[in-house]
Amino acid sequence: MDYLTRVRNLRNDSGYSQEYVGNVLHVSQRTYADYELGKIKFPLDAMIRLAKLYDVDMNYICGLTEVRCEYPCDNPCQVSKK
Repeated sequence: MDYLTRVRNLRNDSGYSQEYVGNVLHVSQRTYADYELGKIKFPLDAMIRLAKLYDVDMNYICGLTEVRCEYPCDNPCQVSKK
């Protein structure tokens, strides 16, 4: 799964709007939508804020692992259901 799909799925699973997440990242809803569409690359600080918002590991957001938990993980066997 690519990171754009993962970010969109995390937002949808959390019930957040693009406007809400944009506010968390200090950008407009339009800019956030462009991030999700891949028109603009997510800045590193935005990815860090997303990891904190969703309480997941950066590697999970980037699609490098299926382990959702934040590093260091208290439960290394906690694997995403998706």
